[in-house]
Amino acid sequence: MHKLKLAIGCGMLYFSAIAQNNDIITSRNYPQGYFRNPLNITPDASGTFGELRSTHFHAGDDYRTQQKIGLPLHAAAEGYVSRVRVQIGGGGNSVYIDHPNGYTSVYLHMDSFNDVLTNIVRAEQYKQRRFDVDIILEPGQVNLTKGQRIGNAGNTGGSAGPHLHFEIRDTKSQHPLNPQLFGLHFNDHFNPTIHGVTIYDLNEEIFNEHTPRRHQQVKATNSSRYTLASPSVIPINGKFGLGINTIDRHRAGGFQNGVYSIELFIDAKPISTVLFEELDFNTSRGIHSYIDYPYWKTTKAKVQKSFKDPGNPIDIFKLLKNRGIIELEDDLVHDVKYVVKDVHGNCSELNFKVQNKATYNPKVSAPSSIQRFAYNEDNKFEAPNIKIDMPIGVLYDHLDFQYSEGLQVATGYSLLQKVHNSFIPLFTTYKLSIKPTNLPPHLQNKALIASVESGSEGGKFENGWVTVNTRNFGNFYVAVDTIAPSITPRNLSNGKNVSAQTKIDFTISDNFSGIQSFDGYINGEWILMEYDSKNRHLWHRFDSSLPKGTHTFKLVVTDWKDNEKVYEAKFTK
Repeated sequence: MHKLKLAIGCGMLYFSAIAQNNDIITSRNYPQGYFRNPLNITPDASGTFGELRSTHFHAGDDYRTQQKIGLPLHAAAEGYVSRVRVQIGGGGNSVYIDHPNGYTSVYLHMDSFNDVLTNIVRAEQYKQRRFDVDIILEPGQVNLTKGQRIGNAGNTGGSAGPHLHFEIRDTKSQHPLNPQLFGLHFNDHFNPTIHGVTIYDLNEEIFNEHTPRRHQQVKATNSSRYTLASPSVIPINGKFGLGINTIDRHRAGGFQNGVYSIELFIDAKPISTVLFEELDFNTSRGIHSYIDYPYWKTTKAKVQKSFKDPGNPIDIFKLLKNRGIIELEDDLVHDVKYVVKDVHGNCSELNFKVQNKATYNPKVSAPSSIQRFAYNEDNKFEAPNIKIDMPIGVLYDHLDFQYSEGLQVATGYSLLQKVHNSFIPLFTTYKLSIKPTNLPPHLQNKALIASVESGSEGGKFENGWVTVNTRNFGNFYVAVDTIAPSITPRNLSNGKNVSAQTKIDFTISDNFSGIQSFDGYINGEWILMEYDSKNRHLWHRFDSSLPKGTHTFKLVVTDWKDNEKVYEAKFTK
């Protein structure tokens, strides 16, 4: 076990329980020089490990590809391909390589695979008769040497632009680790930027949107030191917590990336240490509890809380005293220090002062609730037109649950069900059932639950109720989807000669429940249709074995309520 050192300032250290390498905290040693840059260009980042995304912590580094699709990708080290995957959304085309040193490298959003992997993927797609496949390979099936080409970088899946998302995982746990700890650095000489700090008055039992917040502006005194814009002592009365709004940049005007560590001290004593060294996909959604979620919903600003909600399962807090909740024991002025570092050890710190003041009285104006939901218990609620079944593990904190019923929705088949509000995040799903009104029997199989805030939640009619598993609160009602998806050909018409084309292209979309499946056929035989959901683009690449002559084409697109659209045409080649 390493001995860790924690910084109490930029360049100052004291001994604690974790290891310190190059002025950053680590819990293990990482092999240097074992992995190579997966691209043959100078590494430049558009995103980094631990960066705060809308629904998760970013689990890898994003390598820019000069706005190009098709740059060659190379194995970061010797090993064998353990998994190859094609997703609709998510990582798109991806390759996983297991290495003999106990780590796995992962490459997402690829445009294409090398020939060996392409043949494996195509065979599985035709075997399953589907575009999206997830294939586990045996050791030795596809061996690779360090630097061997695995395919080309691209923009597939949920990518918002051409880039490579690259991960290094612990093979046994599949936990992603910060790739820059392995020596795969991006050039970075910039200290993290601190945008602000927030004081939370925590005398009430539950943290929620009604918790008193005091957002403080900060100013930089030099490249690494910050103070409050207003230097007065912050008054405190009772329990409180702190949060910080901070980002890192690799260059002036560059992308807003994540920091590596955030340390909080009161009078040089550690209160909280957050470390983006290792993540867990199973708990990554806990980001909604880690940040000030209600404030983010309102402003899109991400304040990282230095205290932890009792039901949050994330394990990025490497040191946490009393869950990060602070209570001063005297009326003296106390020194508060934040120390923020990136993975290169570039450091910024913020200093300010707090003091107990009996004259400061934070006010809480929480509305009354109809039932207390405990985060560590199963919770149920029923009213004439709604049923809620919420298992343990859904809530991050206790909840003073609120519910009311609205009027009949004009385009729906139920009264509006107001289920708490959208300021409370949920870790996993609960069962929501709504009783429909005036739903004709012939529409029961088309029924679903809709959200005023976000559209279709899905669900099905059963035993007089429409039920769905959702991880959202908000305003819900029963709706139906009877409209089939749309198919718009881009370069095909009936009777067209396509000899000069390598593929046929379509735009597909659905108005409500979403695309469930798509199947193409030439001369009655199933063919592979490839799909980019973000562009609604569907296409088929002609096989060289397709003979010349006249052929029939059929495309069937189905939504999640089994509404089906069919397009048919003849073409010559």
